[in-house]
Amino acid sequence: MAKKKKTEVVEVVAKCDNIIPESEIENMIFSIRGNQVMVDRDLAKLYGVTTSRLNEQVKRNIARFPQSFRFQLTESERDEVVANCDNLRTLKFSPSLPYVFTEQGIAQLSSVLHSQIAIEVSVRIMNAFVAMRRFLVANAAVFQRLVSLEHRQLETDKRVDEVFRRLDSGIKAKQGIFFDGQIFDAYTFVSDLIRSAKKRIILFDNYVDDSVLAMLDKRADGVSAQIYTRTLTSQLTLDLQRHNAQYAPIAINEFQNAHDRFLCIDDTVYHIGASLKDLGKKWFAFSRMEIGTDVLLRKM
Repeated sequence: MAKKKKTEVVEVVAKCDNIIPESEIENMIFSIRGNQVMVDRDLAKLYGVTTSRLNEQVKRNIARFPQSFRFQLTESERDEVVANCDNLRTLKFSPSLPYVFTEQGIAQLSSVLHSQIAIEVSVRIMNAFVAMRRFLVANAAVFQRLVSLEHRQLETDKRVDEVFRRLDSGIKAKQGIFFDGQIFDAYTFVSDLIRSAKKRIILFDNYVDDSVLAMLDKRADGVSAQIYTRTLTSQLTLDLQRHNAQYAPIAINEFQNAHDRFLCIDDTVYHIGASLKDLGKKWFAFSRMEIGTDVLLRKM
């Protein structure tokens, strides 16, 4: 009898040596429905039993596991977990929806899984939950700032989406802001303005290169294009000559009195906060002005 007990102790010690460390257990904890939880599959692995065996023991002692201790994920919750937790991606192919256990539910597991290793595992899991709570408390301010930044970004995205929604519906956006990195969004916005022109396009921009010429080529047939810029350099003159030899001509004239950028689409004037060649590289705003194109031309 004494020899048998000694053998059992050796087996328990061997199993405990193979228990996953608390640092790895922390990676198995995730948040759902406002609770920090662990999925039944991971818990079964930690306790050294099958998932079905773990849930069988819970069902036999179901009174110890109210809904606040253990609950089954919905399909949308499972998909959310699969998308956000790399170690749980295989749940996507599970034939049934998994159960998850809160900290209180996990504490109860050691009482229904009757083994020394269950006690040891439960202690480590509880320590992992404590470490996770300390981490969340210590970094609460950081998380709050991240949430605030995310909220502001969502609001920004909504405003940009509204700009394009109005363009798609034929309503010309009155004003907006593009932020650094939105190079393609800003390029598309101005390109759509150019495509919307019916008769003429006039651009006041002191920093023009061949990319601006290419952008103006997006205009419809029969729409004239005129650029006013501070200096007509030799390079720009050469680019213009080569462009006009192949495509619908663009006229460029020197004009010293404009500091800001203005894009005139037929009779509508847009104030553009960046040169067309630099759209999206830094923050810039645009606004549709109440004056018409002829007002600018009369002031020249």
